Amino acid sequence: MEGGKKVEEIMVSIFDYPHIPYWFSFSQAIRIANASFRNGSKKCLEPMAMLVFDERYNLLGTLSLQDIMRGLDPKFSVDRPGANPEPDEASGWDSCLADGLKGFSMRQVSEIMSNTRHFCEPQDLLSKAAYLMAGNNLSLLPVLEKKKKLVGLVRMLDIFDAISVEVLKK
Repeated sequence: MEGGKKVEEIMVSIFDYPHIPYWFSFSQAIRIANASFRNGSKKCLEPMAMLVFDERYNLLGTLSLQDIMRGLDPKFSVDRPGANPEPDEASGWDSCLADGLKGFSMRQVSEIMSNTRHFCEPQDLLSKAAYLMAGNNLSLLPVLEKKKKLVGLVRMLDIFDAISVEVLKK
């Protein structure tokens, strides 16, 4: 991209996303998701995700609505990336729902959250963030200052917007 646009120019505040500790239950996370995404502020929270932190407020990962849905059925386990059961296998969800989701609702979010493995820095070029996100199927990328302090997030939507402006100029 011309001018070498930097991550800091498009990153969003971490406070635009709800925060939860890793020990929260799915039930607690669902309550927060409902309050944040359905009744929440007018901020654009795409992708709809919650940031998951440890006791020292270090970012461990994210918990998206998709992660919560995957947590309903072990066939969608994080250990099985790309798991894609056939539509008739989805009938297992019916039994989960029929059983009242008691076991599901008490599980910790750490069991199904998406661990954070990739980061960028505020001074990195958008091309680096785009490469990391596209190559690792990420919709959110944490931005760390000096590889330690979480200062923001980059969203795929914002990367796409920046790239599309450049492409359409030509």
